[in-house]
Amino acid sequence: MRMGYGLELTQSQKLVMTPQLKQAITVLQLNALELDQYVKEQMESNPVLEVTEETVKPLKEDKEQDINWKEYIEDHDNRHYAPNPYNPDHEEFSYENIISKEATLQEHLLFQFHLTSVEGKYNEIGEFIINNLDENGYLTISTEILAKDLNEEPHMIEGILKIIQTFDPSGVGARNIKECLLIQLKNKNVQQPIVYLVVEHYLEMVASNKYPEIAKELHIPVSEVQKICDFIRSLEPKPGRQFITNQNKYIVPDVIVRKIQDEYVVVYNDSSVPRLYIREDYRKMVLSGENLNCQDTKKYLNDKLNAAVWLIKNIEQRKQTIYRVVENIIGNQKEFFEHGKKFLKPLTLKEVAEELDIHESTVSRATNGKYVQTPAGTFELKFFFSSGLSKTGGEAISSNSIKDYIKDLISEEDPQKPLSDEKITKILQKKGISISRRTVAKYRDNLRILSSSKRKRY
Repeated sequence: MRMGYGLELTQSQKLVMTPQLKQAITVLQLNALELDQYVKEQMESNPVLEVTEETVKPLKEDKEQDINWKEYIEDHDNRHYAPNPYNPDHEEFSYENIISKEATLQEHLLFQFHLTSVEGKYNEIGEFIINNLDENGYLTISTEILAKDLNEEPHMIEGILKIIQTFDPSGVGARNIKECLLIQLKNKNVQQPIVYLVVEHYLEMVASNKYPEIAKELHIPVSEVQKICDFIRSLEPKPGRQFITNQNKYIVPDVIVRKIQDEYVVVYNDSSVPRLYIREDYRKMVLSGENLNCQDTKKYLNDKLNAAVWLIKNIEQRKQTIYRVVENIIGNQKEFFEHGKKFLKPLTLKEVAEELDIHESTVSRATNGKYVQTPAGTFELKFFFSSGLSKTGGEAISSNSIKDYIKDLISEEDPQKPLSDEKITKILQKKGISISRRTVAKYRDNLRILSSSKRKRY
């Protein structure tokens, strides 16, 4: 075999991920709030971009990579992609726009601790204990370790901890669920010893709804055990969690659906993202050719103008893609909007992609994290995509619709004779829904509904 060096011309095909394509993918998968932040970041790095307050003029499609900027600006004076910009001066006053910072669990407890008469080194011990509580209000470090860290006697740590355990929220400072509940019983001044007894020795049986077994061991009626357990279940197992999520969260819908007579009209929410256009001073600079003698200046300006136009085009493309996807969803799910969740049809990303002649991944990016405001409520777009089961007559029914049936059946059941998964299966089968008991159990678990044995009342 002969070996040697030489030049050879070959032809091959491959997909090249250009910066413009990467940005288009990024822009499409961002939700409204993330896109707003992304646009602001792009404006900080690109001086050519500016927010506009004028009416939209659609962009022409530029197929050439090298753009004639003078012609571009002359043909599309002050171009941008959406009307009605956000202007805080014109917005009506709303209390929802005033967000106050709520206290954390530690701040709440430290405030109470500083109102006590504890002074000196005891004050330092109390602060140290409070700062070692987890987000649920539990002390996960032993008092022996705390004593060692503070070079103090364990009984002194215990004494300060007992003071903290009297604070609001009740149950805070406990080391386990049993101690947490006992603290709450004491703070509520519960007098019945049997309630303390159940918490001390039968918590696992309470969790499993084994009321007859508890009644047998305590020699009391099952109905009394149920009352005791109902009261125990009303206590807070995680006293600190009310301080975990105390920030206001807003959902900004990308699309709004309105019903006009018998038709559903899709409207893109243009107020969700700042409106962009090319700054006036840079526009004049390109038209006049001033200060463009330097090659570096020309290249810089050309790069920034190129980036600005691609960003505007990619945002416009995102708008059109989401609009088309939502329009298709509305067409497929019209019965849902007319009659409710039980009429939600099975729908997949692939089906929508084939109908719109786009890639399935594009539909996935266009729906992930995006919301639509409709007359039936505000929904995440992925809500409308679900697998389905067959019905009598060859029709299909969405898994979300079946879950709604299960929820309704359980809400109407006799608490003393709750419906078993097998019974629910038979009821659904009589409605023409082909479903197995295992699937019913899975859907019930997804709905966070307990099994029939744990739902039973005595």
